[in-house]
Amino acid sequence: MTAVCRLSLSDRHVTQADALRAELARAARTLGAPDDVSPILERPRDPSFGDWATNLAMLLAKPLGKKPREIAEALIAALDTASVGIVSAEIAGPGFVNIRLDPGFQARGLLQILAAPEQWGRLDLGRRQRVCVEFVSANPTGPLHVGHGRQAALGDAISTLLEWTGWTVDREFYYNDAGAQIANLARSTQARVRELAGHPLEIPEGGYHGAYIKEIAERYVQQHPDDRDGNDLDAMRAFAVAALRHEQDLDMQAFGVKFDTYYLESSLYTDGRVDKTVEALKASGHTYEEEGALFLRTTTFGDDKDRVMKKSAAKGGDYTYFVPDVAYHVTKWERGYTRAINVQGADHHSTTTRVRAGLQALGVGIPQGYPDYVLHQMVTVMKGGEEVKISKRAGSYVTVRDLIDEVGRDAVRYFYLMRKGDSQLVFDVDLARSQSEENPVYYIQMAHARMCGIFRVGEIDATTVTGVGVDLGVLSEPAEQELVKQLLDFPSMVKGAADNLEPHRIAGWLLETARAAHTWYHKHHVLGEPEAITRARLVLARASQLGIAAGLRILGLSAPERM
Repeated sequence: MTAVCRLSLSDRHVTQADALRAELARAARTLGAPDDVSPILERPRDPSFGDWATNLAMLLAKPLGKKPREIAEALIAALDTASVGIVSAEIAGPGFVNIRLDPGFQARGLLQILAAPEQWGRLDLGRRQRVCVEFVSANPTGPLHVGHGRQAALGDAISTLLEWTGWTVDREFYYNDAGAQIANLARSTQARVRELAGHPLEIPEGGYHGAYIKEIAERYVQQHPDDRDGNDLDAMRAFAVAALRHEQDLDMQAFGVKFDTYYLESSLYTDGRVDKTVEALKASGHTYEEEGALFLRTTTFGDDKDRVMKKSAAKGGDYTYFVPDVAYHVTKWERGYTRAINVQGADHHSTTTRVRAGLQALGVGIPQGYPDYVLHQMVTVMKGGEEVKISKRAGSYVTVRDLIDEVGRDAVRYFYLMRKGDSQLVFDVDLARSQSEENPVYYIQMAHARMCGIFRVGEIDATTVTGVGVDLGVLSEPAEQELVKQLLDFPSMVKGAADNLEPHRIAGWLLETARAAHTWYHKHHVLGEPEAITRARLVLARASQLGIAAGLRILGLSAPERM
């Protein structure tokens, strides 16, 4: 006999959708479905079809050897409707089941939000396992540009989503403080130092022209008066890297992003990790030499061609860029990160295969597909209907701090996160600055402020609204039911966003919830109504306030009480 298992809504981790799924699974097993049957629930596009829809009967047609509509009829008959608040279940089309819940039963889900607001939407999927989320990881050669800003917003929001779902997260910044670009930075600084000493300005090919280089040169001369002619290239390199690391730290502070770990690429060389990794790859049998260059057989691991690890002596004899990346990711594995996630620009697409191939070739137990990559497209900044390309300070590009100074941190974060990372992003400065319903972040924060305003006008302490003893069945208006459903969908939205590393889902949920909140606010009064209605609507207002605040918190945005 199959054991009967029902989920209790008294458990704060169990949502009404969880309970409904469990009841559908129990009913399906009574018809002969496999024990691991896992029903899918979706919100119908048209609310008139009901509150939930499932294709479970269609999925069971093959294993049960029956027609979907026949299974749907039996499934409906087997449901314990009272236990999960079902008032009707109807068959649609080839075998979909549309389910409608009792409004009062559905609204009682709001009590979970009020009972433990800090825990609403939090799940324990990661079971405290450690995960390293690496993002930004810019070369310390200039201020952070708007592409780095998108990466910062994505990486920080992904990290928060993982924390909300039970992972122990370390945010890591990998400083690319080695290689040709750093050499160009040093020579560019040297050129500016010599210019200050009266020599002609000669920026090297591939060098940096921004005004910030001149500022660094001026500070270098102030602190190194014995090298006014710029002869100590090593000292200038170290000074410029340190100065720009500090600048990038200030950029991230302005953006509200904090890192737990900073890892220097240069340390991979000074610690001998790169050479050790190359020797281990040679010993693995997956390398070969051709025309003086050292190759890794990445085609063995799914690449379209083998890749050069070390250039021939005639071409400089340097390691190619993916070799230190392999060494770096070995350190992540050795540091105990069973999961690693890298947020990078889409131009790093080819890196994913090479790094993973190198890690597999080492044969040290690192699983396939390690690390995970989240790749994002670039950002176009528009102002006054025209593209903005140049920063006063950086010269050739717009910086993160330029945007923050223009529109504020909250708007920058939300605009970066409102589109899926792999889609192109047009950042409209004029829209981000506007205080109108067209500006999504303003619209969302206004919804939160309006909920707070209800309690302020009514001189009611919002924390005293618990919903205990309140008849929530009176929340029967369509606008109320839509807002209730939006709020109760938050935990599943968090899970989906975390599972897929897609914080734009939270941004979308916030916008839809704000829309539902504004509609309800305009259509129905809370204060001055009959007591039963006022008490129930105060519960809905409080749940909306808390729910919207939770979504804003995940994205790193503030939840103002007044606008």
